Amino acid sequence: MLNIVLFGPPGAGKGTQAEKLQQKYGLLHLSTGEVIRDEMNRGTELGRLAARQMEGGRLASDELVLGIIENYIEAHRSAPGVIFDGFPRTLPQAEAFDRMLSRVGAEVSVMLALEVPDEVVIERILTRGKTSGRADDQSIDTIRNRIEVYDRQTAVVADFYKKQNKFRAVEGVGTIDEIFDRLCAVINGLGR
Repeated sequence: MLNIVLFGPPGAGKGTQAEKLQQKYGLLHLSTGEVIRDEMNRGTELGRLAARQMEGGRLASDELVLGIIENYIEAHRSAPGVIFDGFPRTLPQAEAFDRMLSRVGAEVSVMLALEVPDEVVIERILTRGKTSGRADDQSIDTIRNRIEVYDRQTAVVADFYKKQNKFRAVEGVGTIDEIFDRLCAVINGLGR
């Protein structure tokens, strides 16, 4: 099973690249937000708990998110692998995620970190903001804050996977196809 943690700052192109990787390798694309919303829409016990926890704009707990992800993995055991889009985001999530994957007989194969300079990220998000309608895509101050939060939270997650020799930095500047080719080169070099 090929399990990829796809990482990068907001606006790095994770969603775009995840779609292309999904098509090429036949992997599932797990966006935590989408999976949580699906659980809530289906009215599952975890979905109801998520709805209660997220009232008033709070985040779902790590324990809840990991439970939802574990259910997703269990339901898709026959898949050739999963692209985890921007998860885990914190060291406690990464540690718990590794334990959870181990329980189901799986592990993270590689963390692919799209490296994009802040100014390029800001430009990309502002461009996206012209069509997305999202207020957080239209304010430079908000975008800079999102980048700072990403940098603070994820540096330790990158170190966690570096210690396991699973971290691979990938230049995230260029055309969509150039970046995709770089990601594929890393995946193809894993020697599965």
